[in-house]
Amino acid sequence: MNDCFITKTNRVLDELSSDNSWTPQSALNLDEIPKGDMPGDKIQIGPEHIKKSHVIFPRLLELVIPVLKENPYRRAVISLCGGSGVGKSEIASLLSFYLNQVGLGSYTLSGDNYCHRIPKYNDAERLRIFRYNGIMGLISSGLYSADLKNILKELQESGKDSDPELIREYPWLSTYQEAGRKGLKDYLGTQHEINFNELVSIIYKFKKGESGIYLRRMGREDTELWYDLMDFSDKNILLIEWTHGNNKNLQGVDIPILLSSTPQETLEHRKARKRDKGVDSSFTNTVLDLEQDLLISQAYKAKLIVSKGGDILSYDDYMRIMTQGQNAEVRNVQ
Repeated sequence: MNDCFITKTNRVLDELSSDNSWTPQSALNLDEIPKGDMPGDKIQIGPEHIKKSHVIFPRLLELVIPVLKENPYRRAVISLCGGSGVGKSEIASLLSFYLNQVGLGSYTLSGDNYCHRIPKYNDAERLRIFRYNGIMGLISSGLYSADLKNILKELQESGKDSDPELIREYPWLSTYQEAGRKGLKDYLGTQHEINFNELVSIIYKFKKGESGIYLRRMGREDTELWYDLMDFSDKNILLIEWTHGNNKNLQGVDIPILLSSTPQETLEHRKARKRDKGVDSSFTNTVLDLEQDLLISQAYKAKLIVSKGGDILSYDDYMRIMTQGQNAEVRNVQ
């Protein structure tokens, strides 16, 4: 680590500590704002993202200054988590841009690069786990039969086996879906799905002052997997944007920020970004519901929670909103 870099950072931190009246730029050239490092990701910054970033950034500065001062290499790791419909990629790009503007070098890393499988294979593995555990649930409950097998095969071929609306027609589908969800819950956001160890190693190297670190790149095809050696010699901040940025397996994050969203908002965003080509929407809803449950269960660790409207929420306020939303979804189903 260059001593000049630390000296420069100390000067920036002293200036920010004495004058924390940060104001956003009146005009932004969005083409000049560096985006995240997920190959092929479409990032479109809009007014709502800018509004949220303006709310978050002053609070983020207050939180990150003491963390940087405590680290001997003047480095900190921030994560931005939430459902994919909430604008993590866009807001992370803006926050990283603002950090660079005030003199704190920042790099945005996409956690999606660290799944074990490329998206289409991970979608297939999720579906395999759901269906396998669903069938095991039917067998263990004594419901499985030759006739049921044929009906289930037709539902699977049409991609409707995860549709809760069909439970009225096929009551045994409730057992199948419940068992499938349980199996899927044991996969999503775990070491089975994600190489947390590799990402934790990167965080460790960054916070220990390493200048050159290899980062993973993963696209949509088998051949789109490689590593780039990134120069972090002028970086103070590693900003991780990722659904699982507040996961218990992601060790070393100093400031987790949670962007609140509902599963329906996430689903609509994924459709717009064509994230689920070839995957039935009812199964995607199942995945999003489980990921939402995971986000809610981890929310207590977040240093900042931001509402869809761009307000800073307390943990209690967030839980109240989430509980109301879940109750409303239950009423709609009924």
